Amino acid sequence: MGFSSAWGYWISAWIGNVSYMVLLFSTLGYFFPVFGEGNTLPAVICASVLLWLLHFLVLRGIKEAAFINTITTIAKMVPLVLFIVIAAIAFKMDVFTSDFWGAGNTELGSVMDQVRNMMLVTVWVFIGIEGASIFSARAEKRSDVGKATVIGFVGVLLLLVLVNVLSQGIMAQAELAGLKNPSMAGVLEHVVGPWGAQLISIGLIVSLAGALLSWTLLCAEILFASARDHTMPEFLRKENANHVPANALWLSNGLIQLFLIITLFNSSTYLSLLYLATSMILVPYFWSSAYGVLLAVRGETYENAGGERNKDLLIALISSIYAIWLVYAAGIQYLLLSALLYAPGAILFAKAKRELGQPVFTGVEKIIFIAVLIGAAIAAYGLYDGFLSL
Repeated sequence: MGFSSAWGYWISAWIGNVSYMVLLFSTLGYFFPVFGEGNTLPAVICASVLLWLLHFLVLRGIKEAAFINTITTIAKMVPLVLFIVIAAIAFKMDVFTSDFWGAGNTELGSVMDQVRNMMLVTVWVFIGIEGASIFSARAEKRSDVGKATVIGFVGVLLLLVLVNVLSQGIMAQAELAGLKNPSMAGVLEHVVGPWGAQLISIGLIVSLAGALLSWTLLCAEILFASARDHTMPEFLRKENANHVPANALWLSNGLIQLFLIITLFNSSTYLSLLYLATSMILVPYFWSSAYGVLLAVRGETYENAGGERNKDLLIALISSIYAIWLVYAAGIQYLLLSALLYAPGAILFAKAKRELGQPVFTGVEKIIFIAVLIGAAIAAYGLYDGFLSL
């Protein structure tokens, strides 16, 4: 349970970085058409250069990288706030209420179908909110971790609702669906003209630069934290002189580079990579919720907080049900692709177990491993045959 959660979370993080690279150069394609949708040869070459520049920046030290991230966070808020203000002024209620439930477009399906189809995108928006807990060991005050998580969640939720709702009052659903990434640029351009698209594009470039830095740090920290409690092999605990988990960083960025090359030949778009990254984190979310249920049922860790047990049990149950719903919403395609990416993790899992002098698999773990291998084999054949794609 612990290894699969860490492995899935880590893969989700670095595939997320690949998607950010694609989106970054897709956005730059607004100014430089040679970058296209972010998956052309010039885009992949430039993304690779950027990847390794970030890599060596992070190797210099986490504090220096975090300082740059703070600057980009402040800078990217300006276009977002400006968009919300302008969109609020331009908002038209008749546009917003026109065919509100999508009944006029049969391709959208029922309201429940629309909700299900949006689940992976919605989850993607909130991935990383829990990132503060990953870096908790480096925090000066543990209380800041909880505050950062709550502030991050509320802030992202507010921005998500405002941007989406206000956009629905400016352009019709069909028009919004036809916009290229970044769609916010198209919405603002519709209101104020070309400079609006340019502003959002520049803001997104700054935002993505900061996000890439944050997630580069996160990828390495996930492996490092997992290795520290012996879930991952010992070699991933190695830090350089600047206290950066160097081996974890090299492994993460090496795989990002590999996937960047794959996007070139597979023509993967930002959205397809987004779906794949999100699907990889669904299993960790489920295991985390299920473990919460297990702890509450057994009463473990509640010796001095018995009053919290029932409340936590209810929250964990709701979370587990929601996680199962997410797996269903993702569909069989992404479940199979997830299995393909989970399967290689058995190598590191076996290495970590042997370092502890423990058997590689228990009886239940053998069954899970066989199921993952079967899913991975089907996915591999599907990619070869063409009925699955990244």
